[in-house]
Amino acid sequence: MKQLKFISAILMTFVLLYSMGCASTATHEGTGEYVDDTVITTKVKAAIFSDDSLKSAEINVETYKGVVQLSGFVGTQHDISKAVEVAQSVKGVQSVKNDMRVK
Repeated sequence: MKQLKFISAILMTFVLLYSMGCASTATHEGTGEYVDDTVITTKVKAAIFSDDSLKSAEINVETYKGVVQLSGFVGTQHDISKAVEVAQSVKGVQSVKNDMRVK
């Protein structure tokens, strides 16, 4: 009986430590946050792709903790403004960092 309690305690400790490994920190996303960011990235890319005035192949989208970063090269300043506006309209986007350049 004593051995069973010892094994149970070790097993619970292992499970607790394993679950803490999935938690987020200031510099590392947790598993749930990573999935959320992937969904946001996909939605932003789809929204940019569906806008006929933007050349979506030249706009890169990355997301970290709800903050979307747009980078790449576009034809005009209007395209930059439009891409930022489209990205901000996607649900779940906290803010947008613009790193796009005009060719």
